[in-house]
Amino acid sequence: MSGEEYEKALGRKIARHRKRRGLSQKEFAGLLDRSEAWVSQVERGVRRIDRMTVLEKVAEVLDVPVAELAAEAPIVASVAEGEAPGASRLRLVLSTAHSLKAILGRSEPPDVPALRDGVDRAWALTHEGNYADLAELLEGLVPQLESATRAGASEEERAELFRLLASMYHTCSAALANMGEPEAAWVAVDRAVVAAERANDPLLMAAGEFRLSIVFIGARHYGQAAQVSGSAADALTALAEHGQPEAVALRGALTLQRALAAGRLNQADEAYEHLRLAKELAERVGEGRNDYNTEFGPTNVALHEVAVAVDLGDAGVALRAAAAVDPSGLSPERQARFGIDLAKAHTQRRQVNDAVTALVNVRRTLPQMFRAKPTVKQLVTDLMTMSPLPSDQLKELASELGVHEVRTSG
Repeated sequence: MSGEEYEKALGRKIARHRKRRGLSQKEFAGLLDRSEAWVSQVERGVRRIDRMTVLEKVAEVLDVPVAELAAEAPIVASVAEGEAPGASRLRLVLSTAHSLKAILGRSEPPDVPALRDGVDRAWALTHEGNYADLAELLEGLVPQLESATRAGASEEERAELFRLLASMYHTCSAALANMGEPEAAWVAVDRAVVAAERANDPLLMAAGEFRLSIVFIGARHYGQAAQVSGSAADALTALAEHGQPEAVALRGALTLQRALAAGRLNQADEAYEHLRLAKELAERVGEGRNDYNTEFGPTNVALHEVAVAVDLGDAGVALRAAAAVDPSGLSPERQARFGIDLAKAHTQRRQVNDAVTALVNVRRTLPQMFRAKPTVKQLVTDLMTMSPLPSDQLKELASELGVHEVRTSG
């Protein structure tokens, strides 16, 4: 591809993603601190982006990987965000040599019921978005479980303890992913998969791959997300076909991750095909299940239909699908994710007041996730850019997230 052809192809990609975000050229220019003429010239391929820092800023505003705009650039953009409560403490939990201490120290006989209650509590805090309390809990629970796995009285008890250890690391990964900490979340998932293998539990290992796909999507590694979720879902086919309900539900949850990854890659046919399969699997599990905290069922499939449509820029499709969804039976975390997707769809349609209402509901449902999610801050920034006279409600959201009014230049 010649330089001129590359610039034109890059310009088309930028224009497509800008429209997906629901931004005009003037609004996009304001977010980049550039002129509208500069954006027009870049999108038409007559102006070259000659610095990687500029391309990184474009990718950041468009919420796409730098690699998608410039495949030959082995650089992934990062966005500096205010740190969410609990993030640094969870990173420290993962950075402490708990397993080494457990091997070299003396281990007391484990209290398995108490440890099980602790893991259940960790999941409750994660679904509530209460990351500060989760960090405090895991500071004690991680070393206890690491020690307990070395002190199990029998093979059966050790397997149960490793299952609890894996589930506990899943909670840590889920929280870190929600807080925009993909590197630390990846470490937690890796430890969960190792623990699940020690427990000889293939479904729990697959649940780890489900968590890993979420981490990859959050880090904008969409190809890797598609690979890990797809390979794990395929590996579960035989168990699912034999009617094992946990395998059916887990395969369905992984298939939804495949759909999300395909949507982020703008592969509409593949995304909707994965959704079709997930819907069939959901029909097999009935009203829904929560194996491995995946919350898989018909309602979650419907929520993912909204998310995929938003990622593909089909705001009308997303809003029609959302109108038929009642997410109240799912966890607050899942309800908040749905609210964010709803806000994205309204933003794409430039329905600022409706988008603000959706975000206010997210804040009411899960205030810590509202403040922690980088996507929410970007949405509020977009809405402020679209609003010549922002409403008091939008100003309040912007103030809470530290978003300053963006003035566009001609």
